[in-house]
Amino acid sequence: MSTTFTAALTDRLSGKNKDSKGGRKLSYPVVLLIIAGALLLLSALRMITDANDLTSSGQYSSALAAAVPIGLAGLGGLWAERAGVVNIGLEGMMMLGTFCAGWMGWQHGPWVAALAGVIGGAVGGLVHAIATVTFGVDQIISGVAMNILALGVTQYFAKLLFGAEGSAAQQAGGNDKQSPVMPDMPNFSIPGLSDWLGTIEKHHWFLVSDLAGIVRGLVTDVSWLTIVAVLLFAATFYVLWRSAFGLRLRSCGESPVAAESLGVNVYTYKYAAVVVSGALAGLAGAFLAIGTHMYSDGQTAGRGYIGLATMISGNWRPGGVAMSAGLFGFMDSLQLRSGGPTVHALLLLLAVLLVGFAAWRLKAGKMRAAAIAGVIGALLVVWYVTTDTVPLELVVATPYVATLLVLSVSSQRLRMPKANGKPYRKGQGK
Repeated sequence: MSTTFTAALTDRLSGKNKDSKGGRKLSYPVVLLIIAGALLLLSALRMITDANDLTSSGQYSSALAAAVPIGLAGLGGLWAERAGVVNIGLEGMMMLGTFCAGWMGWQHGPWVAALAGVIGGAVGGLVHAIATVTFGVDQIISGVAMNILALGVTQYFAKLLFGAEGSAAQQAGGNDKQSPVMPDMPNFSIPGLSDWLGTIEKHHWFLVSDLAGIVRGLVTDVSWLTIVAVLLFAATFYVLWRSAFGLRLRSCGESPVAAESLGVNVYTYKYAAVVVSGALAGLAGAFLAIGTHMYSDGQTAGRGYIGLATMISGNWRPGGVAMSAGLFGFMDSLQLRSGGPTVHALLLLLAVLLVGFAAWRLKAGKMRAAAIAGVIGALLVVWYVTTDTVPLELVVATPYVATLLVLSVSSQRLRMPKANGKPYRKGQGK
């Protein structure tokens, strides 16, 4: 790519470092301050409520495992939408990934299962690209159709391959709803560090033990597939924001007509983005199958849709997707541990945050917003004081409630790619 061509595309994409309200993006020092403040709040909340799971290593180890498939799905959505193609078929592509991983995993092991999941998701992405890019099918309709098609395909082939009478899969423990068990994916812990951090965590010192518990959860018994996921986030940032290929791809999502006028083959980049999107969603599905050692019907459980929410709340940026996925993973992991008392403690944290939000809105002269936030915060305090736990049904719904809350709070600062979801035909700018 020539210097002139690159400069022209950069000019087309300039001015995007501000949010929809004209404010600048959060800088890294500000993000670090927010993280430090959140850690202080969690430490204080643990001391006040005695909810030790808020910062326990087990909680964060479980949260990491829950966050990876959600984050990979969100990353897949980011690739497609940065090129201007809405991909709500992520859930279906994850289903294809889980099935292909289960099919190959029990025969050839977890690494082959991961590769099979990637291929299965990529095939789903290719189908979506053919429908939307080549034939101009409405992207929402195509995504819904992909989800329905993937559900039918995986259920049909599960019966055919895993539940067939007398088949090798059935003899190995498979049936119409699940594949035979596959071997474990290797994991690792940092030698010495995990035990040392565990010793500090047990003392329950303010902040120090909390930080030790969080770090220990992130460095103990970590799947190698998690490391792959982290590298994919870093690679996505580099490719999309630091390479000529990424500049061209993002130009297709901002102004495909302008990109075409500068010599970019828009169709090629849209195809590449949607196929990569499907591959990442397939890897997310494979992660689920490998984590439970098998494919099972209904395994994705809506995580593809939550992945879309992480992409939106993360403002179509890899770092934002990672942070949102971490939050949703934390909430999701509460279901697997003593979620009632922990969610009950979070009511107090949410009340404090709402009071702070009310004060901020009051200072800005937004009386109505301040009053609503203040009233809800007061009600949460009353709820916390008058109860000892929360119902199990609310604990199960916590990830979805968190999704709605984060989207509602962040909606004012979001800016999707300008041409996202808009149909494009070659030569339409002439």
